[in-house]
Amino acid sequence: MPYFTWQDKGLSEDCHSLAAMAARFEEAAALMRRLDQDGFLLEPQGGQQHIIHTDPAVFAAFGFLDEAGPGRQLELVES
Repeated sequence: MPYFTWQDKGLSEDCHSLAAMAARFEEAAALMRRLDQDGFLLEPQGGQQHIIHTDPAVFAAFGFLDEAGPGRQLELVES
């Protein structure tokens, strides 16, 4: 199942004001709400937050990069 890892470590490190930080957090929250509405799920895995979708086409439509292992990645490469 395709997934990406949500990391907020650098979410606001480049912001120069509290207003900029607030805007960045609001943008992230809006994205989380949209993902939820479109059927994405949160799957805690090994201390990380993986965001998954059961339909690879929906996952790809958002432009996310699949962080599945190398074997899974190779399936995406056509020879």
